[in-house]
Amino acid sequence: MDHEVRITLRLPADLHAWLVAEAKRARRSLNSEILHRLEAGHGDISADNESP
Repeated sequence: MDHEVRITLRLPADLHAWLVAEAKRARRSLNSEILHRLEAGHGDISADNESP
């Protein structure tokens, strides 16, 4: 990573809890878990580009 940017992210409580549990299971920090999942899905852009 050449440059890091800090952001504030709002998540539903249940999604946050799930991410925390997944991070613990994988022995990663929450930040590392989120980065891992974003990087893994980076190439998987769906045909539907509309916002939810």
